[in-house]
Amino acid sequence: MERGDRPALRVVLLGGFRLLADEEQIVVSGGSERLLSFLALCGPVVSRTLMAGTLWPDRPDRQAYASLRSALARVEGAGRLFLDIGGTEVRLREGTEVDLEEARALARRVLDPAEPISDHDLSAFSVEALSMDLLPGWYDDWVVHVAEEWHQLRLHALEALAEEFTREGRFADAVTAAGVAVRAEPLRESAYAALIRAHLAEGNQAEALRDFERYERLLDTELGLRPTPRLEELVADLRALPHR
Repeated sequence: MERGDRPALRVVLLGGFRLLADEEQIVVSGGSERLLSFLALCGPVVSRTLMAGTLWPDRPDRQAYASLRSALARVEGAGRLFLDIGGTEVRLREGTEVDLEEARALARRVLDPAEPISDHDLSAFSVEALSMDLLPGWYDDWVVHVAEEWHQLRLHALEALAEEFTREGRFADAVTAAGVAVRAEPLRESAYAALIRAHLAEGNQAEALRDFERYERLLDTELGLRPTPRLEELVADLRALPHR
């Protein structure tokens, strides 16, 4: 960084919290992590009143506001590079990148029926970007709600990628994408359907049948349910074959 240029700032929320300035990790306290994560999720501009009331919901308004003021003052070192603090609002510094925003945009492009998936998005990089949970281990209400929305969005996008990989004959990538969705939500039938279709398209009948039976057992054990007829149809011919 030369001549007073600002570093490239990035807030990472997927897979765990990190701050990066010119790709170098910045370490801040747990309290500062909460402040910066809230801004990254709810910003880019947040009123002090909303921020105080959300981060300290069990305190009276005046105490919550004082807690916010104290927490902002305690943001240490390079962590302050990420903040733009005003009298009535707080924002992330202009130009700060947030990985969740990029991943959301990727998922929406993949799911857009009006546009074909680009070669850039149809990649192992996209599968990796869609593989991570939002702030795992954080249970604040303001995190849990956004995390569940992201969870559902990324699962739909992973399934769409798996189907497109299958159509393109990229079976290893299809199995990887569908497998990530299955591991993220083991009772999700649409994820297993994408995985089984990839196996069948590649000619791996045994793997398709094995994954169907694994899902069948899990669904019965956990919920006492059966797979839908639509999923059963995928392997109906295989199950009808006589065992030798």
